[in-house]
Amino acid sequence: MRDRRMSRGARRAREFESFVAGAAGRLLHTATLLTGEAPDANPRARRLLSLALAHTYARWDRLLGEDPYDSARQHLATRFARATWHQRGPLCHARRPSARNPLAALAPRERLILVLRLYEGVAEEQAAALLGLPVERVRTICDRATATLLHPTHPPTPRALPTKAGPR
Repeated sequence: MRDRRMSRGARRAREFESFVAGAAGRLLHTATLLTGEAPDANPRARRLLSLALAHTYARWDRLLGEDPYDSARQHLATRFARATWHQRGPLCHARRPSARNPLAALAPRERLILVLRLYEGVAEEQAAALLGLPVERVRTICDRATATLLHPTHPPTPRALPTKAGPR
């Protein structure tokens, strides 16, 4: 009995290690896009990833045919949403988004929906259900975020004042 339990635990650990080896890079990239941090300086994204992987590991035996990547991504997204929408916790008070992240100009909710829809390929209906928003709202936010990225507004450049060239 004890040997069976130990072998089941070892198998679970190997399966999870295999999952992490294949999915952690993409999940970290997703978390980095969400937080708006630079790819080489992303402590909030790493924290999000750690929490999502810990949650997935805790549920590993109960996934029962569910995709572990979907579970980790869902936890990552909902954790980010709660932290930013309620403005609490280390995920929202650490740093401002990086100018090196192309999504840094977007608001957190816009980044979240855009990353889910365009980078992760989550359907509008699934994103709406995950975030507790109407489908139309998700569509509107995604369209606005896409337009912001494609047509950024640049601050007006200051004009040089004409200088008077003449005798003094």
